[in-house]
This record gives sequence, structure tokens and C-alpha cells, in this order.
Amino acid sequence: MVCEMILAGDIGGTKTLLALFETNGNRLVELKSKKYASSEFKNLDIIISDFLDGQQVSPESAAFGIPGPVVGGIVKSTNLPWIIDEKILSKKIGIHKVKLVNDLAATAFNVPYLGEKELITIKNGSKQKESERIVVLAPGTGLGQAFLVCEGDKKIVIPSEGGHSDFAPSNELETELFLYLYKKFSHVSYERIISGSGLPNVFDFLVEKKFHKPEPETIARLKTEDKASVISELALSKKDKVCEKTLNIFTSILGSHAGNLVITLMATGGVYLGGGIPHKILPKLQDGTFTQRFVNKGRLTDIVEATPVYVINNNYAALNGAARIALELI
Repeated sequence: MVCEMILAGDIGGTKTLLALFETNGNRLVELKSKKYASSEFKNLDIIISDFLDGQQVSPESAAFGIPGPVVGGIVKSTNLPWIIDEKILSKKIGIHKVKLVNDLAATAFNVPYLGEKELITIKNGSKQKESERIVVLAPGTGLGQAFLVCEGDKKIVIPSEGGHSDFAPSNELETELFLYLYKKFSHVSYERIISGSGLPNVFDFLVEKKFHKPEPETIARLKTEDKASVISELALSKKDKVCEKTLNIFTSILGSHAGNLVITLMATGGVYLGGGIPHKILPKLQDGTFTQRFVNKGRLTDIVEATPVYVINNNYAALNGAARIALELI
């Protein structure tokens, strides 16, 4: 059996992770990987050239997961001043077959290959209604999402920028939140709430509307530390009522949006939560707040009740998905 080399990358605003794999049939064996600080480089091809420098191999194909919409093989990377073109990149790095995909699309492509230890169950589903359609939803710095439709051995990834779709409040408090954010941003998307930048928006809403008064420790830490991390930590430790309420709203709306995506695509194969936040707030996701709103779909409640929900417990899901896509290119 002929072994070939492929290159894969998970490209983010903060870090870029590249890896070289050897193929063995449908198996991939990682040979080398390296992490780069994205902002220290003018473009992606410089990073790739550094990574491949000194290697005695030439990859047959390459695929890269990148935040942002990929249109016609071109993407303007989110949070980076990079515009990447598949054809130009291919010439610069000397790899004939190159594919750019949305980072959540790469993650979605890898979902069927995740093992039991790479998944944490939030909600069980029903095997009787399980389909080959799944949702990947990733609240992190922003709110990414993608869909995967499996037809036998064929896997069809559907990229999505639905995190920027209009937020729909489900109760009076969320309606007040919507109006607060509407005055601030004029367009209120789900990303304004269920993301790393969204958590502080909800916190500020509760403080300004005087629902609760934050603790002095909270105010002090928010001035110097990552706001989303502080809010999540103090909420889970029950040290601040505003933080607790903030995380409760966040988790409720995340559940509601996830349920919406299931009934939109009839994706009873499962919801897979990625991104940096779900793993950090795991106890909150498991306390019933998420599930209660997830299944609250009126006459279609039985559809979401039949759908399992998992947290992806693998930081390299997007990288491995990109590797799988590169493998398909050859």
C-alpha cells in the first residue's frame, strides 16, 4: 500500500495549528505538528513555508479550516487581516490540491470519527428516530455552526453563518435583553449573546437594568481579566448573583438555538457542541437548564426529545476534520 503525505491546518485569530499526516488507507498517522501565533505573520503561506522547511516530503494535498465564509475558494479570515485564495496559496506552497473550508465545517466533517472518550453526553436521544443529519454548534470567541449530512460513505458538509441570524427572545426577560442590545447594536444576532463576547453583553444588561448588583471582587476582576472567563467561573462557584443569572440566560438561549437548528434540518442525529465555552461550563450544561429550553418546541417537542446532545471533548477536532478533507482530495 502506498503511503502519501497530507497537510492540514486549523487557522484561528489567535493561533494556527498545522500538522503533517501520513495516510494508511483510510487511517491518518500524525508525523509532525506545530502551533503558531497567527498575528505574528502577514499571511498563511509564510507559516506553511516555515512548517514545511527542512521536510524531505512534499504533501499530495492540503486542507485548512478557517473562521469565516469561504466563497469560490476565497476567504477573508475573521479576526485576521488575511485574504486567502486556494489557487494562489496552492502555487505559493507548491501543493497541487488545496482546499479551504470554514472551521466549523472541518469540525463537522470529523464528527463521525469521534470516539466515545471524545464526547461528553449532555442529553441522550432515541435510536429509533436517529438520522444521518447532525448539527455542530460552537460558542467560543464567536458563534460558529455547521451541518453534516451522511449518505452511506458520503459526507456532505453544509457551512453556515447562522450565528449571525436574528435572535428571537422566548420570554419577557429575553425581550428586554433584545431591546437593550438593539439600542446598542441595531442588529441583534445570536452571537451577540451566546459567545465569549456575548456573555459580557448579558452581564452589562443585568447590571444596567439593576436586576442584581455585582460583587466588588467581580467588578475588580472584570477590569483586568477575560470577562467571559470571569463571569463563567464566578457563576459556577456561585460567588456572584449577576454572573449566575448571566450564565443561566446564556445557557437557556444556547439550548433554544440548538433546538431551532435541529428542527430546521431535522437533524435528529445529534447536536455536537464545540468551541471553547461548552467544556468550561459543563456543570451548567448538565443541570437541566440547556435541555429544558432545547426540547421546548411546542408541537415538535418529540423531534428534539429524540435528539442527543454532546460536548466535543477534543481540541483537535477541526484539525483532524481538515485532514480528513485533505485525504478525500487524493
